[in-house]
Amino acid sequence: MKLVICEKQIAAHRIASILSDGKLSTRKFGNVPYYTFENNGEEWIVLGLKGHIVNLDYPPEYNRWYGIKPIDLIWIEPYKKITDRFIVKALENFSKYTPQIIIATDFDREGELIGVEAIEILKKANSNIKNIKRAKFSALTKLDILNAFSNLADVDHNLATAAETRQIIDLVWGATLTRFISMAARQYGKDFLSVGRVQSPTLAIIAEREKKIKNFVPTPYWQIIAKLSKNVEFLSIHEKGRIEKEQEAKDIFDRVKDEVEAKVESLEKKIKKERPPTPFDTTTFLKVVSSSFGVSASRAMEIAEGLYMKGMISYPRTDNTVYPKTTPINRILNLLASSPFSREVDTVLKNRRKIPTRGKKKTSDHPPIHPVGVSSFNKLTKEQQKVYTIVVRRFLATLTKDAIAETSKAKFRIGGEPFISEGYRTVEPTWKTIYPVDEKQKPLPDLTKGESIKVISIDMPRKETKPPKRYTQGSIISEMEKLGLGTKSTRHEIIRKLYGRKYLVGAKPVPTASAFAVVDTIGPYSISKPDMTSRLEKDMDLIADGNKNKEDVIKESRDMLKKVLSSLERDKQEIRKKLTNALKEQRTIGKCPSCGKSLVIRRSKNGKRFVGCSGYPKCKVTYPLPQKGKITPTGKVCPECGAPILRIGRRELCINPKCSHYGDSYKVTDKQ
Repeated sequence: MKLVICEKQIAAHRIASILSDGKLSTRKFGNVPYYTFENNGEEWIVLGLKGHIVNLDYPPEYNRWYGIKPIDLIWIEPYKKITDRFIVKALENFSKYTPQIIIATDFDREGELIGVEAIEILKKANSNIKNIKRAKFSALTKLDILNAFSNLADVDHNLATAAETRQIIDLVWGATLTRFISMAARQYGKDFLSVGRVQSPTLAIIAEREKKIKNFVPTPYWQIIAKLSKNVEFLSIHEKGRIEKEQEAKDIFDRVKDEVEAKVESLEKKIKKERPPTPFDTTTFLKVVSSSFGVSASRAMEIAEGLYMKGMISYPRTDNTVYPKTTPINRILNLLASSPFSREVDTVLKNRRKIPTRGKKKTSDHPPIHPVGVSSFNKLTKEQQKVYTIVVRRFLATLTKDAIAETSKAKFRIGGEPFISEGYRTVEPTWKTIYPVDEKQKPLPDLTKGESIKVISIDMPRKETKPPKRYTQGSIISEMEKLGLGTKSTRHEIIRKLYGRKYLVGAKPVPTASAFAVVDTIGPYSISKPDMTSRLEKDMDLIADGNKNKEDVIKESRDMLKKVLSSLERDKQEIRKKLTNALKEQRTIGKCPSCGKSLVIRRSKNGKRFVGCSGYPKCKVTYPLPQKGKITPTGKVCPECGAPILRIGRRELCINPKCSHYGDSYKVTDKQ
């Protein structure tokens, strides 16, 4: 008997369907479904897990916050806890037959560890199990699966060990630091303050950018802009560009403001080639999809995983930006030729480049993200269709010849002053018809050296320098990759966790007051810096390559953590003061209309949130709050009762139930 272990139920069904040519039966062991079929007289069983069925945790006695010092957690060995006993019983049952085991989980660190966890359960139930192999694939297509099962490999225990090492290190760091910070701030239960080895430096990066935005002081500058006309209107800017002194700008403006003609002094045109984009790796994919469709990075990955499971795209977790020679590009083009993308395929075939574009990163585990199937496009959700379309278009663009563009630069003389106009024109779009890009520049009209053209107007606008842009979810993932924070498989999850912990809000991540409180507290310590985390990431790469052992890396990380925690313990009172003040500020939503003291968000004994006066018990002013929805102070008060106006969700509301405006959504003005 052969027992195939898959990572998820949907993958198990697809793999079983391919291996059996659709002739499979669905059965159950208890409430655990599995698939079975016969091949050459031998029974095959394909079982889908639910991801990890074993998790690392501290022994129960160490999960008590009181009486257990955070520093004691550093040296406690975690234990493996079964998370799905029904699947474990199914594995134990099948182990009785001493089957050949084929691990067919996702081929990456986590997938390898999930497979090894299943192997350990099987071997514990039957020590005679010896025949264990690995099916490696990057797409759930018939060709890939049949090829993987015809060329079985050995399980990569180094890869699994690297994943387990990460689990242990993240558990130790997260539990220890979270417990210390939360206890220092006296934040317990649901209100605990989360700190982590990767999430904290990531949060620090976002918070630092937000501080630069808030503290940015704009600098004024002026430009002299002429609107010219020859068949079409276009702009020309004084050669100096930004003029920082207003008087200098005025002097130039006075010399040209009444001019009605601009003389063409010179005209320069250049032809340039524009290469198509490189193939999608995970980071670039998440950046493009999250910005193009306005979805979170974690949602973009969920959609990609769904497309992978349906056999539509290759494995979406990859650092590779170079197609392997084995990538069946011609076969994929033939598939797409009979799909809604037939026109784009025709463009490729007429303009195909000899070698697809290549990025700087090349790995051997998985190819770049690309389409592998088209059969169920019309059955996809709208989100899936959008993401699949961008994957297809990116893939086709990488196969297409360079676009040809013409850039032009014209120099004018207006009233003795030099002005410059620049233009851009696509000559041969090739890949741009497949994978459109925004063209911000427009072409200049046909100009001749020495000719004079009409000046419509000349203006001197005052402008200001802009603060740095906020990170998008995609751009912060790119920054994490650059700094060595996390991996292709974990970065989007870190961002999701920061939102879940209420450290970030908004489509473009904005840190909350609690985020600033934590970042400012840990700022002087190495946990907020990417260097140490990046170093540990490299160590785990060495484990995966067989060049370092798990025990040494874990000990090294614990020694690092001990130094960090010792520094934190030394400054515990100051840390408590900082956190308490910052969290109090976060909970403050305005002034009490009765006594003038601060109104703060509190929780009742049964956990319900409400607004109460900090002057309690002398002042007993309270207001109820909706139990759902994000609450944001507006700095505004109700003109009728003086109670604070809060933004709850997308509405601004008076929270005083005795006021006629209570619960209304209306415009108010700041109380003077």
